Amino acid sequence: MKRVTPRAPSAAGGPSDEIVVSGAREHNLKDLHIAMPRDALVVITGLSGSGKSSLAFDTIYAEGQRRYVESLSAYARQFLGQMDKPDVDSIEGLSPAISIDQKTTSRNPRSTVGTVTEIYDYLRLLWARIGHPHCYNCGQPIAAQSAEQIVDQVMMRPEGSKFMVLAPVIRGRKGEYGKLFEELRAEG
Repeated sequence: MKRVTPRAPSAAGGPSDEIVVSGAREHNLKDLHIAMPRDALVVITGLSGSGKSSLAFDTIYAEGQRRYVESLSAYARQFLGQMDKPDVDSIEGLSPAISIDQKTTSRNPRSTVGTVTEIYDYLRLLWARIGHPHCYNCGQPIAAQSAEQIVDQVMMRPEGSKFMVLAPVIRGRKGEYGKLFEELRAEG
């Protein structure tokens, strides 16, 4: 591992743009001081036994998880048990963390980080709620239009142009709608 001299926290007192680990001694780490950028993909490489897993899992992840558990209510913590603090002087700029074990937990070759961590379903909901749809052809934002606006846009097109008008059929209801779609298809 390459040792890096950590930069001082931002002068404005705001959140740091780095995760700064000072004095890590977990397992075979020997008083390691390192700074790595936040909100970036960071790769930890090195020879076997050089401390990669000790730094990533046993120090950084363990501290992030411990801090998260400490932020929960006393009632929730009673079910999770006490987590030991890793052997490190300090870690700054750390957010709650997820860890994916190095061993494959799923034999499915189509598994992704999102499906293995089960975060994919939550991300789908988030994107559906806050996302802004765009046309897959031209990239223009898609917005609701009145009947008059649709007619105006159709009339501006050259004669013989092909176009597509899309409208929601089902809103705010759960269930299977195969029969409804068959009826609509039969109606043309």
